[in-house]
Amino acid sequence: MDNYQLLKDLKPCKEFFTGIDSDGCVFDTMEIKQKEFFIPCGIKYFNLFPISGTVRETWEFVNLYSVYRGLNRFPALVKVFELLGQRKEVKEAGVELPEMETLKEWIKGETRLGNESLRNYCKKNTDPSLHTVLEWSEEINKDISKWLKAISPFRNAPECIRKISHDADCIVVSQTPLEALEREWKEHGIDRFVRFIAGQEHGTKTEHIALGAKGKYPDDSILVIGDAPGDMKAAMDNNVLFYPVIPGKEVVSWGRLKNEAFDRFLSGSFRGVYQARLLKEFKKALPETPQWER
Repeated sequence: MDNYQLLKDLKPCKEFFTGIDSDGCVFDTMEIKQKEFFIPCGIKYFNLFPISGTVRETWEFVNLYSVYRGLNRFPALVKVFELLGQRKEVKEAGVELPEMETLKEWIKGETRLGNESLRNYCKKNTDPSLHTVLEWSEEINKDISKWLKAISPFRNAPECIRKISHDADCIVVSQTPLEALEREWKEHGIDRFVRFIAGQEHGTKTEHIALGAKGKYPDDSILVIGDAPGDMKAAMDNNVLFYPVIPGKEVVSWGRLKNEAFDRFLSGSFRGVYQARLLKEFKKALPETPQWER
């Protein structure tokens, strides 16, 4: 069945709606996945051993500690190589970075940025760099599925999600592959609190909200919960509300949502001064300029 249609077919059961991100928001997995799987696999597949330290610093900035946090893995990969191409350490080492132009073309024309759609694209395109990207991405999924088990949700998150589910229709809104999402949410018994799990196979987060909630609930009855600018963008693109789980302050953020912010959402006093204060704190935690340029 068409994944877009599954979201379109969701019918409101409650007065309110929440879309909840997963990696780095509910689960303390973002740093582990990037540092232990994405980066080592990238260094290996793209032959970046001579500049591994610079790669790690750049990769972590893009995917964890900047405005690019939470970006889909393929645009994030392009951004990593864009920044690496500007770094003197790479130029001094004489390392040739992989060509990303074909990948950029695919990203520009595709919204469901996952392995399946890239695999289909590779059948029509013989560019070896594109096939390397696919191999890298498939290896990451394979390794994470094999080795990453029982990573607990952030403290306060399960209780908060349980509370939210009493008053709102909840879905997962993520760019993580669906298989990993379903496994992680089921593993910790919190899948029962959500009506639907939307992964990268279901399109962008903006599309998840647009198809699953927009027009079905009043805008101020729709809340997106996330830890990355992409989550905020999904909310702003749809003119709905956004609650940030602040990187580095996840436990506090979930506690604040449980004890204060969600009640404001239900009472209609979330938009305006209150949300603006939260967004200011969120943006301060994720700079645009890398530390090596400050």
